[in-house]
Amino acid sequence: MTSPPGLVIAAPRSGSGKTLLTLGLMRAFSVRGLTVGAAKCGPDYIDPAFHAAATGESSVNLDSWAMAPELLRALASAAGETRDGRRCDLVLCEGSMGLFDGVAGAPGRTGASADVAAQLGWPVLLCIDVSGQAQSAAAVVKGCATYDPRVKIAGAILNRVASARHQRLASEAIEALGISVLGALPRTVNIDLPERHLGLVQAEEIAGLDALLDRIAAFVAAHCDMDAILSRAAAGDLVEGAARLPLAALRPPAQRIAIARDVAFSFLYPHILDGWRRLGAELCFFSPLADEPPPGDCDLCWLPGGYPELHAGELAAASLFLAGLRAFAETKPVHGECGGYMVLGQSLTDKCGRAHKMAGLLGPAFSFAERKLNLGYRDARLAAAHPLGAAGARLRGHEFHYATAQAPDAPDAPFAFVHDAHGGAKQPEGSRRGRTSGSFFHIIAAE
Repeated sequence: MTSPPGLVIAAPRSGSGKTLLTLGLMRAFSVRGLTVGAAKCGPDYIDPAFHAAATGESSVNLDSWAMAPELLRALASAAGETRDGRRCDLVLCEGSMGLFDGVAGAPGRTGASADVAAQLGWPVLLCIDVSGQAQSAAAVVKGCATYDPRVKIAGAILNRVASARHQRLASEAIEALGISVLGALPRTVNIDLPERHLGLVQAEEIAGLDALLDRIAAFVAAHCDMDAILSRAAAGDLVEGAARLPLAALRPPAQRIAIARDVAFSFLYPHILDGWRRLGAELCFFSPLADEPPPGDCDLCWLPGGYPELHAGELAAASLFLAGLRAFAETKPVHGECGGYMVLGQSLTDKCGRAHKMAGLLGPAFSFAERKLNLGYRDARLAAAHPLGAAGARLRGHEFHYATAQAPDAPDAPFAFVHDAHGGAKQPEGSRRGRTSGSFFHIIAAE
């Protein structure tokens, strides 16, 4: 079975409209009867859930900084197969930030969307926001086409076009470069996706999402040459049958894992969960917001990130969940990532300044009353032996939060020692008390 053709949908900068274009293409091609695989460049929990809603298939994160090339290629191959092992007709991969935006790193390991396109051999469909410019858009396209010789531009889609004349001026200038304009999306205020402080509002929280995706698909299909876009996709340098390999970016920390999952704990990378399943782990989901405790017959409890700050009062009142979590931690490991870390602490103060008592299993108290953005890749070494690995084991991941932490007078032992991807000094990160641990660090892959 050969690998399906793919495209990376990217832009020169964030905010150009690539998410709307990606969702529209995914849904429109699915409506046509094609089986569409989905992927997302970089560390993002929210966009893949929209991809899954648009295509009916899981979306996978592809990160050239955190993932070794062979893992990235295998995960991309898995994105080209359905859950039941059928070959997709097309894979659409949404870029992150600007096409070439990444961090300092070895060639091909910078985290940029261009790295993913180059490693996999997928051409780039460039989404260009032409608001406030006309022929100058061609200079931007030319720069993207020539900046990195590894990257092939399949064509351009103009976004936020003001008029027929505006479209003509920008299109003629771009096509004079030998790059086809395959669509032009007019300005619209009717199909914007709602946002909040960590990005888009989560897919599962949007009422009428299916109808919204249909409107986005109809809008994109009406203003793009769908046949031409499909013809520009190219088969990548992938691993056939990868979806059936026992592939894991991170080894399971236990055999039977209790995982919190609801709108407060939704930041779960599909490739991590799929990898754990492939290696035989059993995943048992429970909902803290429904006041469910972690199942007592599990070997480890995992609290993912998400938006606990939006539900702090409900979590503080979830007595069965909190009591069950404390009882679990007396005899078995508990680990929290970012939002889950905050719930393991002493208290969580919401943006209005109201403090809510949390599990009290770790020392810090957390607050959104005075927000501070912390963002970027993190290279971590475990401070001590842990279910995730031996002392010194290397984990690669990402941090993205606005919370501040107040350490107790007697600080906890650190979970790990981390440094950022820009050469910053090594810092202790997270907390560990007894069998409980937590960190703001989201794991993408073990090195």
